[in-house]
Order: sequence, then C-alpha cells, then structure tokens
Amino acid sequence: MTLQDFQVDDRDISDAALSDYLESEAIAVDTETMGLLPQRDRLCLVQLCNPQGNVTAIRIAKGQKTAPNLQKLLEAPNVVKIFHFARFDIATLRYNLGIKVQPIFCTKIASKLARTYTNRHGLKDVVQELEQVELDKSAQSSDWGNAVNLSEAQLSYAANDVRYLLSVQQKLTQMLKREDRWELAQECFQVLPTIVSLDLLQFKDLFEH
Repeated sequence: MTLQDFQVDDRDISDAALSDYLESEAIAVDTETMGLLPQRDRLCLVQLCNPQGNVTAIRIAKGQKTAPNLQKLLEAPNVVKIFHFARFDIATLRYNLGIKVQPIFCTKIASKLARTYTNRHGLKDVVQELEQVELDKSAQSSDWGNAVNLSEAQLSYAANDVRYLLSVQQKLTQMLKREDRWELAQECFQVLPTIVSLDLLQFKDLFEH
C-alpha cells in the first residue's frame, strides 16, 4: 500500500527493500509504540527513510518477536542508523524484536552538544530551525495499535518523523565538527547500547554518588 509516497509493509521489509536500503551509507529510523515503557507498551510501527527519500513503514503485529530482514538492516555495520532520541527507539527494538542496532547517530544528543544556545531539542524544534519546516505533531499521541487502519494523518506524521532526519544529521555533524565536539558525540553514540541495557534492567542513576 502506498499513501503520499509512503510504502507500508506488514511484519518485515521485502528482500528488494532490504537490498535497496543496504546500499545507503545512512538511513533514518523511528518507531511508534503504545507508550513509553518497552516492557509494557508494544511496538506498532517502524519507519525507515533513505537519502533518496524512500519512506517505508513496517507494521509490527501484536505478539510478533522477529523481523529478519529489518534485523539484518538495523544491525548492518556499514549503514549508520539515524534516530531522534535513539535511547528509546533502540530499547524498544531490542525488547520487542531482539534487534541490536549499530552503528547509531542520535540527532537529539547531537543537538544538545551542538546547539548549546537553546534548550529546545525536540524533533519539531530542531527541524524547524535547521530545515525551516514546521512538523505537524498532532498525531503523536494516538492509537498506533490499530495498525491495519492507520489514518492518513498518522501515516503523514510517521513519514515526517524520518523524512528530515538525514538532512538534520548532516547539518548537526557540520556544527559538531566546527565546535570540536564531533569525537565526543561519537563516544556518546557508542555508549548508547550499554545505557539501553541498563534501562531495560531498570537501573537508574547508576553513575550518581
């Protein structure tokens, strides 16, 4: 099914789509869930976008435990996966589908390191400044569990959450390098899987006194 240049697949991406995405140096990734606790709130949708602007969403069925092609893509060492607030997305992908995402670029971490002149680091704020695009977030808090009947507003919202991430990542990378914080950002990205392991085990404030 295609709606507004948005390809929707069930349970996994096709072999052809996998081959196409694996040719990219980087792809944008996002997830939609029933809430913010991976152990409680199930994964409903995974969105992908490549540098050519090809957007795909995979509807994850209730109780689904694997998505082999998606796992191959998200674990491929030659493709950088770009998220906004990767900490949550990689946690829910690991808990629900057993996917250990690598390598990672988080635009929220990058924004906090590069855009120190503001405390507004939400995706809407970052995209508005760097891309001059105002995202419609009205469908953010909606029922993603009814995946078979997602509305046009939900699909448009899901597509826009990944459509601008690649351009944002490039602009933030330039800022990080300019401000001599690029290596620090990479170290932050590399430690994210460990932080997610702690999150899933419900450890809090482990590094505090």
